[in-house]
Amino acid sequence: MPSAAPTPSAQWLTDPTVFAVNRHPQRSYHRTDAPRQSLNGPWEVLDTDARAIDVADPESPASVLRSASDRIATIPVPSTLETNGGWRPAYVNIQMPWDGHADPEAPSVPDTNRVALYRRLFTLDEDLRGAALDGGTVLLSFGGFATALYIWCDGVFVGYCEDGYTASEFDITCLLGGASTDTIHELVVACYEHSSASWLEGQDSWRFHGLFRGVCLTALPPTHVNSVRIDADFDHHSEVGRLHIKADVVDPLGGASIRAELFDYSDAPVWSTETPRSAAADLVSDGIPQIAPWSAESPTLYRLHLDVIDRDGRTCETVALNVGFRRFGIENGIMTLNGRRIVFKGVNRHEFHPRKGRALDEADMLADIRFCKLHNINAIRTSHYPNDPRFYDLCDEYGIYVIDEANLETHGTWTLPGDVPTPDTAIPGSRTQWQDACVDRLERMMVRDYNHPSVLIWSLGNESYGGEVFRAMSRRAHELDPARPVHYEGITWDREYDDVSDIESRMYVHPDKIEQYLASSPAKPYISCEYMHAMGNSVGGLGLYTDLERYPHYQGGFIWDLIDQALWHPATPASAGEFLAYGGDFGDRPCDWEFSADGLLFADRTPSPAAREVKQLYSDFSLVPSTTGVDVTNRSLFTSSSAYDLVCSLLVDGEAVWRITVSSDVRPGDRATVPCPWPIDEYSAPDRQIVLVASLVHLHRTAWCPAGHEVCFGQSALPLAAPPSPLGAADRKDASYTVGRWNIGMRTGGEEALLSRTAGGMVLWAKDGGPLVLHPPKLTTFRPLTDNDRGASHGFERAVWTVAGRYARCSDVSVRQEDRGVEVAYCYELAAVGIPVSVVYRLNDDGTIRFTASYPGAPDLPTLPCFGIEWALPPSLSRLRFYGIGPDETYIDRLSGGRLGIWSRSLSEDLTPYVVPQECGNHMGAQWAEASDEQGNGIRVVSATGSPFEVSLLPYSSAQIEEAVHWWELPDPGRRPATHLRLLAAQMGVGGDDSWGSEVHPEYLVPSEQAHVLDVVLSML
Repeated sequence: MPSAAPTPSAQWLTDPTVFAVNRHPQRSYHRTDAPRQSLNGPWEVLDTDARAIDVADPESPASVLRSASDRIATIPVPSTLETNGGWRPAYVNIQMPWDGHADPEAPSVPDTNRVALYRRLFTLDEDLRGAALDGGTVLLSFGGFATALYIWCDGVFVGYCEDGYTASEFDITCLLGGASTDTIHELVVACYEHSSASWLEGQDSWRFHGLFRGVCLTALPPTHVNSVRIDADFDHHSEVGRLHIKADVVDPLGGASIRAELFDYSDAPVWSTETPRSAAADLVSDGIPQIAPWSAESPTLYRLHLDVIDRDGRTCETVALNVGFRRFGIENGIMTLNGRRIVFKGVNRHEFHPRKGRALDEADMLADIRFCKLHNINAIRTSHYPNDPRFYDLCDEYGIYVIDEANLETHGTWTLPGDVPTPDTAIPGSRTQWQDACVDRLERMMVRDYNHPSVLIWSLGNESYGGEVFRAMSRRAHELDPARPVHYEGITWDREYDDVSDIESRMYVHPDKIEQYLASSPAKPYISCEYMHAMGNSVGGLGLYTDLERYPHYQGGFIWDLIDQALWHPATPASAGEFLAYGGDFGDRPCDWEFSADGLLFADRTPSPAAREVKQLYSDFSLVPSTTGVDVTNRSLFTSSSAYDLVCSLLVDGEAVWRITVSSDVRPGDRATVPCPWPIDEYSAPDRQIVLVASLVHLHRTAWCPAGHEVCFGQSALPLAAPPSPLGAADRKDASYTVGRWNIGMRTGGEEALLSRTAGGMVLWAKDGGPLVLHPPKLTTFRPLTDNDRGASHGFERAVWTVAGRYARCSDVSVRQEDRGVEVAYCYELAAVGIPVSVVYRLNDDGTIRFTASYPGAPDLPTLPCFGIEWALPPSLSRLRFYGIGPDETYIDRLSGGRLGIWSRSLSEDLTPYVVPQECGNHMGAQWAEASDEQGNGIRVVSATGSPFEVSLLPYSSAQIEEAVHWWELPDPGRRPATHLRLLAAQMGVGGDDSWGSEVHPEYLVPSEQAHVLDVVLSML
């Protein structure tokens, strides 16, 4: 039975040494047949000022509720107050949410602190009441909350708790045991917005509050397992497993024993034993032969049943756990799993839902895991707090490696704007008053999650600088678990504490800096715990990081992050409908705006275009087709390529003409060429482009993918014997030309083109009287800024290019009649920089128009965002078909996930829904493109020389997109005045090292001193 709770005090809220009062010791997470009663569902909630409640007065909470009955709302539990309870959502990254409104010194909190008073009436289920009467224990459990709770049951104070990301349990047996099943009990919970814990929970996220995980009652029998610890070791040399079970058994009468039974995945018995109970029962197996090990590639689980048998021979409780046999550790400075060097192809994951906030259900968790598996992501860092315990079960089952991170981030306590560190203000640092709370957060996570085979690494927290507190945490972690490594990146700011982390972990370090570490005979394995900031149109240059896998000490990284944190905002008069909102959209100030949206998944859990890049570069296999076969490199740890079909196909000018499936058996860590009988001679011709394609697909259906799911692909284009000829270059159409004083015209049948001497280009291009252009094509040297562009001040650094093309003026025009057409040459002068640009139209007698825009190059200027043209077309031209790299948008530094082929795209598909409108919809490597209406009428663009161009077709101009900060600020696509075709000779990459200053890598920039030419042939469809 618990000791009586002391009189509650409001001072606990601001005392970091008080973080739990009367809380039950942390237990392992395990399934039990003990009776359980859910208290989820509708709860009454009152939002009020924290000063309205006197927690020391047991009558105060109920009195406040009665006096404000007209303001009580009903909300579901679990849920967050920001998504269901009327609290305003607020997003901040580093700064504290009260900064500028109040300036409390830690551990104090603002005077404007709020509290949500929750109230729930319940009757006790019969089986729980029986357990209480029979000497059992009834635990009240709060699965997740923020930020601090005071709890009363039937007017009696139960306890106080902080750290809401591991369950807080309270023994309330004495309050319930004497009551009948008809007795109505009242549970009141005061959930405070801020407490001293707020200083430890400054994670880059929406600041959610409330009871966001489930609330329940569990009735444990008098003799029961309180906690259990399992070590399931695997010897990869002998394939022998060994099981060590340490159970903490509560046995008030004495004489109990434990029977353990282990079953394999087909329910066949593998091992069993029974041992008398001791203070902490130890059950150790001999070697278990022929054990199938656990890994993300093959997540084999065994079922362990523990029966607690009392002294009379009765089974009091049965506990069930999944067991995965594996051996993970650091050997000679390299992390290994079951004897093989591991590489984490990871992502950081916040628990987030755009409608439910932090209150995820199992379907949401499973959707995230399936996305990861489908995209070759093998690892998740639980940034930056322990996740819902069900999530770890799914990681065990589906095969995801986990860095389990304690609920700790204090970035705002030691950083000034501009990433200026202030070590003296860092919390916890070496401040002893914070040490117990921090160690407790780590210890509770470890006790809860110890038995999960998916958990490979313990992390002490995130971005909280260094200090003796972290040394104490690291020491405690190794005491509790000598096997798993300890991770903490914050020591990179204070190398005095280098011993705290077993891993050299850094965030947002560029590839060249990582390579310097790897080439310096490192003592520790290296990971990037955060890299590739996936904010908006990003993840460019990922291959520069995955290429580092050639270094043994490089063991991967974790992309930031999995999902955009954007919340659905109710419709406003301006938006006309609900929309995905970011920081500041709810009136929250201070805020950090769209910095919350950094995901490979959009907030609605649809994949962003960058997901294809991640899938391809994170694959354990790489395929390089050649004329003799397919070069297969197998970087997996345990899986042969024979587990997949190798599908080979042949494309001719983008069309698939041949396909075959071949077998392969490339072992883990090996590389080999698999023969393939490509029928190249049968399809070759001087002007045909032949592309060899190889694809590795699943032979069988799995729990997370169908049979035939593609793991990765490879393409190789064979060199052309001759460049392709522009469409119809040899066909005369009896074109007639008119060279007037003001305009030059061409007419061929029902087609007409008119070029203006004064307007500087083609003002009319019509078919049977219907115009195909609205305005002359405009030179463009600008793209709408991406989030990465804005973070690197590209708008400032490249301001000249914003106006150079848009406001270019035509300074000269010349007309020359030739044998088979008329050439009209315009000389433009780019605004602000004065560079001459040549724009030439050649009106051919086959009805085509050759268009050439030439930038000559100029020194001493910023690199170009892009060079080409933007063209306003009729709004009916709403479909893009192209032969190039697709299907999604691609950029010069994000090409690996795209493949060469013929693709069809709608305007909505290419208007990528980044939270803030920005550059999107670009397609690299185009040989031809068509913009058409639903009937197939429109414009065809073909490379004149065989050099590919870039193309996009969007409902908005670049200028419109640049000016908008929400999509609803742009015109309704259905009522847009034009469709905008953009053709580019070159465009810079999108970058991704970070979103606050890093430049796109030099090899992906467009140098201003180099010449760039867009040379295409235009014709009508």
